[in-house]
Amino acid sequence: MEKDHWKGRGAQLQTGNRFSSQHLVTEHSEGLDEELILSPKTKIRLEHPKTIINPVKSPDIGLSFSLNPYQGCEHGCSYCYARNSHEYYGFSAGLDFETQLMAKPDAPRLLEKQILSSNWKVAPISLSGNTDCYQPIEKKMGITRQLLEVFARYRHPVGIITKNSLIERDIDILQDLAKEDLVQVYISITSLNEELRRKMEPRTASASKRLQIIEKLSNVGVPVAVMNAPIIPGLNDQEIPEILKASAEKGARSAGMTVVRLNGKLEEIFSDWLKRNYPDRFQKVMGQIAELHGGSVKDVEFGRRMKGEGILAEMIHQLFYTSKKKYFSNRTMPKFNLQAFRKGGNYSLNFG
Repeated sequence: MEKDHWKGRGAQLQTGNRFSSQHLVTEHSEGLDEELILSPKTKIRLEHPKTIINPVKSPDIGLSFSLNPYQGCEHGCSYCYARNSHEYYGFSAGLDFETQLMAKPDAPRLLEKQILSSNWKVAPISLSGNTDCYQPIEKKMGITRQLLEVFARYRHPVGIITKNSLIERDIDILQDLAKEDLVQVYISITSLNEELRRKMEPRTASASKRLQIIEKLSNVGVPVAVMNAPIIPGLNDQEIPEILKASAEKGARSAGMTVVRLNGKLEEIFSDWLKRNYPDRFQKVMGQIAELHGGSVKDVEFGRRMKGEGILAEMIHQLFYTSKKKYFSNRTMPKFNLQAFRKGGNYSLNFG
């Protein structure tokens, strides 16, 4: 292993925090004999927010509310848009995002309190809008399962998006919710190329394992779709038909997509990752990402930032929708049931 390569981490650098006036650096007037970052090990901090349900204001998302049991994500995906949010907590969007994690153990209690308040109007809540609710620390913390128990107890609709096979642990609750159309699951698959997946999403389940999860959920009646995102031209755009075909064969009912954008510190993080892993493709990939967004790899414009525009974007969308029509004809995800909500249920809740 090279001295400057941290195995199992997507980011290989610490980026500066835009909110901090001081930054930790490795330069010193007397010189240093070793790296300051000796071993980027994962640390977990507990956070105790006052509320847990977040309104989604972006018109691009198509959701009303999200809930994030964790901040930061050990999956380490080099392209992840959620990295920038880590700066609000005083951390870096780089290695800190993957190693300095925050868990919210009060989330189940807060969820129950909010959905039982007199002014709550039932609407689907997405797990998660920012980081993966089934990232590795969920195996230890179990917050996501407790949240699902709350949703099941009160028969409240919930959506899930993940790229981790740990969701299989909660099939019993998901199957129960699915009986009344109270759950939708999206499994994210970016590439079927295992070499690319390991480099780009180092601590996630393999694509083959994710396809197995689609099949298992589908077989027990849980509505599941594939999220082919993000599409990165020059890296995985040619895989669109194969990913949709494989997902449909395993029982996926629908498919979604977004294109990559590199806002904030993502440009620095992804560029560094791309140079280290695919130097021969660097100019092409970065150039095509910019082509999707009006000449810049960054994009904050609603309507364009997740879809892109121009000839290249049209080609990607045509490939996606042609494939979707071919493999998902006469398939659809069921609508959420907003009528089943009740103040009672069969689960015994224990929030400690």
